[in-house]
Amino acid sequence: MVKAIVNIDESANRILNIVKAKENLRDKSDAINLILNLYGMEMMEPELRPDFIKELLASQNEKVVKISDWNKHFGLN
Repeated sequence: MVKAIVNIDESANRILNIVKAKENLRDKSDAINLILNLYGMEMMEPELRPDFIKELLASQNEKVVKISDWNKHFGLN
C-alpha cells in the first residue's frame, strides 16, 4: 500500500465525507479508493472493461452464420 499526503479543498473534503458516510467506509482513504476505482472504470478503454469481456464471452455461444460469398451476401459488387 502506498501512503500519500494530499492537499484538497473544502469542497473535495465535504464530498469525501459524504461518500464515506453514504458507503459506510472506515476512513477517507477508503472513500478516495472507491471514487478512483469508479472513475477509473469509466476512463478505461471499453475493451478492457469486465462487462465488455463478459459480453464477448457470451457472444461466443451465439449461432454462427456461414457466408460463402461476402460480396453477394451484403449486396456489394
